[in-house]
Amino acid sequence: MTKKQLNESVSYLQNKGFDQPEIGIVLGTGLGKLVDEIENAIEVHYNNIPFFPLATVEFHTGKLLYGTIEGKKVVVMQGRFHLYEGYDLLDVTYPIRVMHALGIQNLFISNAAGAINLGFKKGDMMLIEDHINLQGGSPLAFKNVAEFGDRFADMSEPYDKEMSGKLCEIAKREGISLQKGVYVSVVGPQLETKAEYRMLKILGADAVGMSTVPEVIVANHLRLPIVAVSVLTDECDPENLQPVNIEEIIAIAGETEPKMIKLFKELIKEI
Repeated sequence: MTKKQLNESVSYLQNKGFDQPEIGIVLGTGLGKLVDEIENAIEVHYNNIPFFPLATVEFHTGKLLYGTIEGKKVVVMQGRFHLYEGYDLLDVTYPIRVMHALGIQNLFISNAAGAINLGFKKGDMMLIEDHINLQGGSPLAFKNVAEFGDRFADMSEPYDKEMSGKLCEIAKREGISLQKGVYVSVVGPQLETKAEYRMLKILGADAVGMSTVPEVIVANHLRLPIVAVSVLTDECDPENLQPVNIEEIIAIAGETEPKMIKLFKELIKEI
């Protein structure tokens, strides 16, 4: 990755009308309907943006959208990139750098995840307060990283306390249940064994997924404030583990999505 490549991506989007967005939003698996809330939307397919990776997962449509939500200019990723698709960590996080270069000042992230904390149920949402990186690498481990920010990025508080606090207040006000916890990111795409779920619980994880952490690391590298929410689509109880049903996971994400959209829209209004 070079500054020249980044500038080409940004120039292309600016020429399409992407003008100084304030908020960047990454939508997770089964959580794409927030785009219906965008007013005066401009959409660009990933495969048309110079140096952008292409989305390969069937649940991700692969579009970058620009417009307004609650009077604020937003840029929204409908479809993200994962290590399990064969990308490297620079590919996975390249869109975060592009959104930052376009001008975003805050980043919202969503994902679908499995509940390891047995006090959480499928259909719950979890505010991510901290994370564990088990993806086996870093999106900052490349030779010219110092051109983009400090090599040794601080991760003592990766998620913004002020935005997280506001989201909790909004959830309480709107009567929406919002759990809090630690998200662990693994490579996938296979789901975990019973022994792996036991291990993740011992490590202190409340939910497990295959995304988000690389994006959060890069956002911290860029000093972008982040708020992140997991929609919990399955219960990972190693003593009563059922075979995975991807259709059910997508369906539960879809059922919970309106609550997530409500939280994000209200937070956009308040920041």
